Amino acid sequence: MSRQVLVVSGLGKSFGALQAISDLHFHVEDGEIVGLIGPNGAGKTTAINLISGRLKPDTGMVRLEDKVVTGFSTNSLVQRGLVRTFQSTAVYPERSVWSNVLRGAFAEIYKGFWPALVNTGAQKRRRDAAIVHVETILDELGLQDVRDVPAQQLPYGRQKTLGLAIAIASRPRVILLDEPAAGLSAEEVDRVADVIRRINSRGVSVVVVDHNMRFISGLCRRVVVLHHGRELCTGKPAEIAANPQVIEAYLGTVNEPA
Repeated sequence: MSRQVLVVSGLGKSFGALQAISDLHFHVEDGEIVGLIGPNGAGKTTAINLISGRLKPDTGMVRLEDKVVTGFSTNSLVQRGLVRTFQSTAVYPERSVWSNVLRGAFAEIYKGFWPALVNTGAQKRRRDAAIVHVETILDELGLQDVRDVPAQQLPYGRQKTLGLAIAIASRPRVILLDEPAAGLSAEEVDRVADVIRRINSRGVSVVVVDHNMRFISGLCRRVVVLHHGRELCTGKPAEIAANPQVIEAYLGTVNEPA
């Protein structure tokens, strides 16, 4: 029986009179890729921000593995194995690809002020191990040929791949991806999907927020649909694509005036 590595239960968040997320429930199993979709304004990015610690929920619970982590800071969650990417590439633009990925492994290397200051043997071993880890990531994600290139000089699609490389440098258990296919060509979308599959094959569970249904359908085993901040339905991609409630949420009813 699969184990649930991420559980969201009764999550809620208001901004003044606006109820952005209301009583949200879903889970992610060990080794699973789950899609999180919905029309504009459905609350997808707010949900990711709540789960990843960028926002504090008003109600509800987030559990990572066996630990309730509701309201934990982003840094604390990264150290516990929950990482998110952003719609923007979120890299250090003037630094090289290699340096950006090494920065992603910061939590693994840095274990306190004094060990770093005096460069203890343990600190050096951690850094050496992190460097090996970075080299492996560059190999696996096809970034070795641009390792010394400043991040800002990469084509947009490869910047997206770099964002994924930075995320997995911290050795996460769960990655939350916020629109990884946005703004990409069909060829680039396929390349990013392949990168996500490779990340998943390392034992990392993935939650993907995106509008590209072709991308979501080819990647995810289960899809959660949000509408007005609530879970509308959950199912396999083919079931979701044929669901009348989902079609109505995205397109409106047939008799609805333009």
